[in-house]
Amino acid sequence: MWKLWGAVAVAVSLTSVTPRAQQVKSYDDLLDSYVRGGLVYYRALKAERSKLDSYVNQLGNANVDGMPRDEQIAFWLNAYNALVLKTVVDHYPIAGHSAAYPQKSIRQIPGAFDKTTHHVGGKTMTLDQIEQTILPSFKDPRVYFALGRGAEGGGRLRSEMFTATKLAAQLEEVEKECASRHQCVQFDRDANKVTASPIFSWREKEFVDGFADKASSQFSNRSPIERAVLGFVGPSLLTTEKEALDANTFQVAFGQFDWRLNDLTGRGGR
Repeated sequence: MWKLWGAVAVAVSLTSVTPRAQQVKSYDDLLDSYVRGGLVYYRALKAERSKLDSYVNQLGNANVDGMPRDEQIAFWLNAYNALVLKTVVDHYPIAGHSAAYPQKSIRQIPGAFDKTTHHVGGKTMTLDQIEQTILPSFKDPRVYFALGRGAEGGGRLRSEMFTATKLAAQLEEVEKECASRHQCVQFDRDANKVTASPIFSWREKEFVDGFADKASSQFSNRSPIERAVLGFVGPSLLTTEKEALDANTFQVAFGQFDWRLNDLTGRGGR
């Protein structure tokens, strides 16, 4: 009798876990199918959005507080990026009305970041609230370049989910790839200028706390946020770029965020 009850309990447990696990796998497959080099086949994704909707729908009841730290980080990064994808496909193709942003920008969707609420992790939150109140608690500024934001200027959206088991390697890749993306940092040797993503300045405290002390001692005369930028990208720079910085006479500026939609539709045959 005890064996019978044990078998029933296992069966019930499997039926309760399997649907969520399947939704997670389906979302991972979706990213693999529709995301390339940080860009998204939004038109194709909208036509086949059931996997995305299924994944987003199960985010609300997740017991995030009970998860280990790396699992929490992976959850919130995946949730944020999935909610951005949903926001875009809900309005795709985006009609532009504001002259302040590109016509197809996610910023043309009223309240996309600061007003539209989502049920996620047992909370009702906007995208901005996830970034401003949840992510800072992890004290790892690399997470801000793990957010695709639905824009060319955001972090490079991955073709896979973040997972607790791979999180350390995934965030290391996020950090390394910044040095090779002009949306993150640009070096103009002729002008003797470094132009960094405004994401550094948006999250200045976190980057200063996490990376200012990692900059080479030769930059000790620089401001904390400049040292943070150099500490973040320094280890991944090309030798020629490092040599160009050695004289320490360059100017650091923060560029304008590129809000063009990170849309691959039409660029790759879909």
